[in-house]
Amino acid sequence: MNKLIAALISTLFLTSAFAQTSAPAAPAVVKAKAEVKAEKSVEKAKKAEAKTDVKADATMASAEVKASEEKSAAKATSTKKKTKARAKAAKADADDKIAADAKADKVVAKADAKAEKTSIHADAKANKVKVEARADKAVAKSETAAVKAEAKADVKAATGK
Repeated sequence: MNKLIAALISTLFLTSAFAQTSAPAAPAVVKAKAEVKAEKSVEKAKKAEAKTDVKADATMASAEVKASEEKSAAKATSTKKKTKARAKAAKADADDKIAADAKADKVVAKADAKAEKTSIHADAKANKVKVEARADKAVAKSETAAVKAEAKADVKAATGK
């Protein structure tokens, strides 16, 4: 009979232990979960920042190439016009030589001015694109910093509960 009573009492204790609700998660577990979540969001933000940096660098390089091509084309056009004007002046008669040289000088000056103007505009466009690309990079960097700060605050809030 003693064995039966002992078995019943032990069963009572076991069932009462199982019937209790589970204790809330330990603060360490909550903190670990919050840290994992924070790390994921920070990594995602870093990835987005890197992508923006690469895109901005490519945009800047493209702008440089385009400006260089525009300047080269302007210089080539200028050289072509100057050569044509000088050749025309060289073919002129002796009587018209002075007037032809003056006209050639005028064409040369206009061609040089136009080439210079085109170069300045090409550089200005390239600089504008570079400024915008740098701004995009700065915005991405600040967004990453904000996500890091938010993640840090989330971890702190999770451990404070």
